[in-house]
Amino acid sequence: MNTEYLEIPERFCGPPNSGNGGYVCGLLAKHLPGTVSVRLKAPPPLKATLRREWTNDSARLFQESIVVGEAKSSELRLEPPNCPTLAQAERAAADFPWFKSHLFPRCFVCGPRREPGDGLRIFSGPLAGRGLHAAPWVPHASLADDCGDVAREFIWAALDCPSGFAVLPVPEGLAIVLGELCASVESTLAVDQPTVVTSWPIAHEGRRRTAGTAIHTADGKLVALARAVWIEVPHTQWALSK
Repeated sequence: MNTEYLEIPERFCGPPNSGNGGYVCGLLAKHLPGTVSVRLKAPPPLKATLRREWTNDSARLFQESIVVGEAKSSELRLEPPNCPTLAQAERAAADFPWFKSHLFPRCFVCGPRREPGDGLRIFSGPLAGRGLHAAPWVPHASLADDCGDVAREFIWAALDCPSGFAVLPVPEGLAIVLGELCASVESTLAVDQPTVVTSWPIAHEGRRRTAGTAIHTADGKLVALARAVWIEVPHTQWALSK
């Protein structure tokens, strides 16, 4: 068993008092090879001492004795739709419906109040005639790992929020939170390299909404693929933390 301690900086928030779900899933998957499935069990706190424990095929994240999340090696059988062009993704992002009414406008991934180079600013909008959402994403140099490529946790972050927008809207009085993210990072990604992020709905069963997300380079090479499970919760659970 390996152990290390970490904190989630405010920069990587989703809701104001919680870490972005995809980013935290990426932290849990960091030391595990291949496809990894991560289940979040509690809101990941910001600026708190967290403990990450991992073996060759599993990991857990704790705040003291509370299990924040669990990860394990997995399989992902998911076929992404054909990737739209970068120009099509740019047009879709221009129709992002939540520029003015975003529930978490400072979310690290999709918050419109984050400046370029601070947040990822992935604004997934509907792609006309395709049943998909799409957005462009150019990773900033601040996201680089020691090798100069985009760190895996930020690729996981980019796979998160777009999947949520693909399964909206929800009935009045409800919101959705990320419950599980299963992802496969297929290749490295250079900073400043334009990409296309696509997302699409897969299933809706009771309170669970499942969606897919893919990241391709502008010339169509698959970088990462994920399946996300979102859970419906009362809107007030998040409205109180805004």
